Amino acid sequence: MAFWKNAALRTVRRGHMWISGDRIERDAETYQCGPLFVEWEVPEEVTHPWPIVLVHGGGYQGTEWLDTPDGRPGWAQRLVEAGYAVLVVDRPGQGRSPYHVETMGPMGPGFSYEHGRDIYFPTKYEGQHTQWPFARGDEAAMDEFIAGYGPLSADLAFSEDMEADRITKLLDRIGPSILLTHSASGPVGWLVADRRPGLVKGIVAVEPMGPPFAHIPNIGSLTWGLAAVPLSWEPPVASPEELRAATPACACLRLPGCRSSPSPPKPQPSPPPVDPLLSN
Repeated sequence: MAFWKNAALRTVRRGHMWISGDRIERDAETYQCGPLFVEWEVPEEVTHPWPIVLVHGGGYQGTEWLDTPDGRPGWAQRLVEAGYAVLVVDRPGQGRSPYHVETMGPMGPGFSYEHGRDIYFPTKYEGQHTQWPFARGDEAAMDEFIAGYGPLSADLAFSEDMEADRITKLLDRIGPSILLTHSASGPVGWLVADRRPGLVKGIVAVEPMGPPFAHIPNIGSLTWGLAAVPLSWEPPVASPEELRAATPACACLRLPGCRSSPSPPKPQPSPPPVDPLLSN
């Protein structure tokens, strides 16, 4: 029997669109750099005022919101069933948003099975895992999970700035929305809220990339605390060093170069665009 015969019938409207990238001139020809693919779905009756934009994590693609590796409905479907208009993006260079080295620069390393197991099934916590419905040795589910991964850009600042630009343009088109980010897209949510505070009605940040000032091997660092590129701060901050000096040691987990200073006021994102919800 075809597996889809067991899936529940739903009445929805659905479609897709593109947020185009930048035009790049190379060798007398014009190319596009970093388009954003957007898939949308809405229920027969929308019961909530603001759509939810789902932004996937690093190395993955928008499919992470559609289904689980073992075939259960994902967050996108559940949110549509709850009455939300839902938009799922593929960040530039991932999923259906193509990556061209000629315009976007070098890629970071690929995503191995060993790296995946180290992140999601760390040996030191064996026996304590509660978040994965399939067993550690379920190779079929692990195959399906790893299949969706691809390399990230090797330039974190470049990719964050580009992704924030594309999602900002998406909100310019669709209006006020809620951002639901995951992992590496966490900084992008802060950047979009900083650039369009009137259009971001809320941020749900699931396991956002961090901690502040973290270094991510092979791709870059969160130089500006919450992101790899500058945010607005109040009082104004001219350099990352000023930001580190005003950040309590506990906030940056005593990372090298951070120090606690009681005299400068603690910088806060300005203007405060939303009350974010962080989930680990």
